[in-house]
Amino acid sequence: MGEQFVITATKCAFFDFISKHHNKRSLSDIVEKLSETVKSELSIRHAVFYFYNSSDEFYTQSSPVDDTPFNTFILKDGEAYYYGEQVLIPIFRKDRLKGILQLKGFENEYSPAVINELAKTCTSFYTHCMELIQVTENEQKYERLFHLTEQFHAFMNKDDVLVELITTLQEMYTDFIFYLFLSHDNENNLNLPIKDLGFDHQDGNEMAMEAFVTGKIQFSFDEKINQTILYTPLKGKQGVYGVLQVVVNHGINLADQDKNFIIMLANAAGTAMENAQLYDQSKRLIKDLQLINETSHRLNKNLRLADTMTYMTSRIMESFEADEVGFFYQNHQNEFQIFPGSTKFFNTNEVHVYIDYIKGKLEKNLEGLFLGDITTYLPDGSFASVMAVPMVQSDTLRGCAIVLHKNSYHFSFDMFKLLQSLIHHSTLALSNSLLREELETLVKTDQLTQLYSRNYMNTCIENSMKADRQGTFLLIDIDNFKGVNDTFGHQVGDEVLVQVANIIKSNSREHDIGARWGGEELAVYLPQVDLEAGTAIAERIVKRVAENTNPSVTISCGVSYWIAENERNYNQLFSRADKALYVAKNLGKNQVVVEDDIH
Repeated sequence: MGEQFVITATKCAFFDFISKHHNKRSLSDIVEKLSETVKSELSIRHAVFYFYNSSDEFYTQSSPVDDTPFNTFILKDGEAYYYGEQVLIPIFRKDRLKGILQLKGFENEYSPAVINELAKTCTSFYTHCMELIQVTENEQKYERLFHLTEQFHAFMNKDDVLVELITTLQEMYTDFIFYLFLSHDNENNLNLPIKDLGFDHQDGNEMAMEAFVTGKIQFSFDEKINQTILYTPLKGKQGVYGVLQVVVNHGINLADQDKNFIIMLANAAGTAMENAQLYDQSKRLIKDLQLINETSHRLNKNLRLADTMTYMTSRIMESFEADEVGFFYQNHQNEFQIFPGSTKFFNTNEVHVYIDYIKGKLEKNLEGLFLGDITTYLPDGSFASVMAVPMVQSDTLRGCAIVLHKNSYHFSFDMFKLLQSLIHHSTLALSNSLLREELETLVKTDQLTQLYSRNYMNTCIENSMKADRQGTFLLIDIDNFKGVNDTFGHQVGDEVLVQVANIIKSNSREHDIGARWGGEELAVYLPQVDLEAGTAIAERIVKRVAENTNPSVTISCGVSYWIAENERNYNQLFSRADKALYVAKNLGKNQVVVEDDIH
């Protein structure tokens, strides 16, 4: 009866604490009440609560305990642990150990059943109090979120929104570090922790850019330094205006409720920033600036020319609601050639009427052409509204962008000014991209045969040996080629090389690599092709060269191959093919010899 009275009295004391301190409690208050109540009701001399931390050690509220290795015990929820003359009561919450209540100096004896029931009572009290604290904190947080949201939307300046956002977060989460990733056009005159949002891979910029571009939250954890980082975009309904970076060091837990609150606060700030920006500028101006900014970023990524032009075409089609968009550049013969990525209309014959007319106008006026109804000048045209902006470099017409719509007066003058700005910003990048691709083609292509260069083939084989499971290599030599040059002249010899190269190209797949190996030697690499199939291709090429060259020549071919199970060494691959070619020459030429056939 006495033992049960102790339990009942303990529960009453706990209940009385909860009822009287509903909104005025803290973790230290709860722990203090827990220790004092148990000490009083059990009439013991010593009751101390030790917190459990992530390093598997136990601490009091003020200093670590070194003489009691609590972390060596296996503690279960609701069960006390007897350690000599002391009793350890584990405190769990949601199946996680939160601490231990250490009891010493018992004046009375209590049965294990009563002690275990006491343990359950203590855990229940701790859990209930912490849930009430959490509810109260959430209420306070969301009440503050509501007031902050109202305050955010009262600002007419996005800088004021950022100041309030960072100030509030730093006050609420003193253990966290906050940064703002903003694009380079934001001046940091606010004394805020702002980082430039760019395309480098330092200071988390890569993940910040991912959050900025996709508008999705990014999360990372570094086990080595025990650091958690959250990237949440500051976004409104029409765009993303920055990224908030939250850095949590030293293994501090970023609770879901805190993460959700920060995300909601960032979303509120993003919406407020958008409203402030809409206040300063019209929706159309924002959209125009976004178009230029996004296109400039895209061009600066050094993408392939076709990808860049396809992107620009799609963005212009979307922004101007155009029917057709095309890009042209002027080659060395002063002829306009179409850029890849232009819409289908620009590959038809009908487009030449527009091009000839526009080119004549642009050569006289480099400012551009804006016509609400071109049918006045071109009665047979399918499109009425026309915008044409030249690509000018060093006062020279390098090309132009043409935007068409079937309806007359579809485009506004503001749209024309935007297109001018967009093309002027893009001309240098497009010219550089075009020049780069021309140089790449010259570097990796043999000028005479238009096959790839030997160095480019070497690179392709090295890459294939890293990524593929097998491949076949053909080394080809034109038989008696010196005799062709001596008999017909070097010009005819070059024509023969071109004929053989064209036969190789016509008998190769898209991903096969044909190359000028040197002199009259050519080569073909067949990725992911086994020896049997590769040999069949070699024999077909040998046969067709003998049948389709003029003057008629023959070729000899050595075949080697590799598979992933063997050593991946491209030098050995070349050496084996060269030996096989040497055997083919000695056996009478005009034939294929495989490395396996060499004895």
